Amino acid sequence: MDFPSILSGSMSRAAGLAVAAFILNGVGLGCFDTQARAQDTPPGDATNGRSVYLKANCFQCHGRAGQGGAMNYPAPPLAKTAMPFEGFKMVVRESMRDMPAYNEAVLADKDLVDIYAFLQSLPGRRPAKDIAILGD
Repeated sequence: MDFPSILSGSMSRAAGLAVAAFILNGVGLGCFDTQARAQDTPPGDATNGRSVYLKANCFQCHGRAGQGGAMNYPAPPLAKTAMPFEGFKMVVRESMRDMPAYNEAVLADKDLVDIYAFLQSLPGRRPAKDIAILGD
């Protein structure tokens, strides 16, 4: 799938914009420079973020540890997401597929920042070679 088709009818507008923001952010920062991305992320409270993540029922699709899962379609893993905060916020506000849109009246910006901090505090996916049962 080429970039123009991503932004055309094959994906929702919000999904296309999120992909475009992610790609453009990565290109602009030089191959997804996480240090520069971290500087643009507002500080959040990971403890409150965990609480809000659970109360907002994000875990039902994305798992308690942000590992991803499935309801009507595969829900992406969110732990240590490479998506910059602004892209994350846009996806939450605009929604994708079956995910409900969470406007500011339902989920305050401060809580969204805290959820992002919680997700960044989680360990990301481990390589398969580091999972003991897969080495047997």
